Amino acid sequence: IAAYKAIECVRLLTEAEAEVRVLMTPEATRFVAPLTFEALSGNPVAADWLAPQGGGESHIRLAEWAHVIAIVPATANTMAKLALGLADEIVSGTVLASRTPLVIAPAMNDVMLTQQPTQDHLDALRARRAVIVEPASGRLASGKSGVGRLASAERIVAVIEAVLAGRRTLDGLRVVVSAGGTREALDPVRYVGNFSSGKMGRALAEVAAARGADVTLVTTAPSNPEGMEEVAVGSATEMLEALKKACADADVLVMAAAVADYAPEQVAASKLRRTDRPLDLRLRPNVDILKTLGPRPGLYRVGFAAETEELRAQAQQKLGAKQLDMIVANQVGVDGQGLASDFNAVTIVTASGVAAEVPRLPKLEVAARIWDAIDAGRNRGA
Repeated sequence: IAAYKAIECVRLLTEAEAEVRVLMTPEATRFVAPLTFEALSGNPVAADWLAPQGGGESHIRLAEWAHVIAIVPATANTMAKLALGLADEIVSGTVLASRTPLVIAPAMNDVMLTQQPTQDHLDALRARRAVIVEPASGRLASGKSGVGRLASAERIVAVIEAVLAGRRTLDGLRVVVSAGGTREALDPVRYVGNFSSGKMGRALAEVAAARGADVTLVTTAPSNPEGMEEVAVGSATEMLEALKKACADADVLVMAAAVADYAPEQVAASKLRRTDRPLDLRLRPNVDILKTLGPRPGLYRVGFAAETEELRAQAQQKLGAKQLDMIVANQVGVDGQGLASDFNAVTIVTASGVAAEVPRLPKLEVAARIWDAIDAGRNRGA
């Protein structure tokens, strides 16, 4: 089943204008016909390293040609061969002959994955700087559920693109991202909230994971994303408690959540009944999460500001008031961008006064620009 996801990976890569050459082990050709990959990639498939047209050296030429090699899916057997330096078919032979970056996406039964030999082989590959796209949890070929399912094609391709672009800049860093609008209870069925969808925060988490970070996403809009830990919360108080725990050993905090500025002063124990009289609602200032968490050595803190006017001035004021390293401001109320949209346009301001404008782009691309700015800010210490 995992072999068919490789087809989607090739499709996504070719759509991104990458030139793709597909190598297949003899066993892989029994699952997917080489002709399928040839049609998608526009290149012949290499499945026999002793084929006459290869002259016995096709694996050498392929190893020298590639800017990155991705093993999708990587079985326990293939990973063992790569870890031990065996080369008995074109895939393992090409990897052994190459100095190019290696991306490995394991897929196997959950018991096989957790066995010590498999973990030893994964550790050996990591020690050689191979990038492992961790398998997901879900239904496996055996019919059981567990960890071992091949990562989504989108996540694998995002990692490949990050490796190709030299953007594995967050490797080993612990990153915490908050996302979504908080919901402040009015009664058991109603709440005070906002229009935030959590899409911008989720995009920031996905880009960070693709760049190698160990990501915790604290969100009011849970979606069970792959490649990160997700913590579901509702109110600002719940988000604060989750962030306190997640940030204890974090390197970067990106506070993209839209936290309600006010919360009901009292929460009704039972549903408020409709009447013909006006309802007076008293609101109290909500907890300020960034101020409460405060700065600490070693934690790079990024805030967000959704504004309707005076974008840069408001952003700079919040940057100083909350002692942030960086703030990302976006103008709300503009059709086709911002809250609940798939697009955004932002202004990035750092503590040292450096500002950058990101035009209207899909939120994943905006997230990539923001992480570029965070990398630059962390490197220059501002």
